[in-house]
Amino acid sequence: MPRGTRHELTGLLLEGDFYPVLRVADGGEWRLEITKAWRPLLGKRVAIIGVRDGFDLIAVERITLA
Repeated sequence: MPRGTRHELTGLLLEGDFYPVLRVADGGEWRLEITKAWRPLLGKRVAIIGVRDGFDLIAVERITLA
């Protein structure tokens, strides 16, 4: 999957070192580059829409409860 590809993912939102992390059902994890308020969603299942911006980094356009 090259950079710039659009993704719609669902998973568990977790605290990361610098970025929050989305853990998806297959066990993979994505770091999320996000500017919206996300802390109230920690530990909850969320759906995100965003664009791949690095190896495991998604620039989030929208985040909602799943």
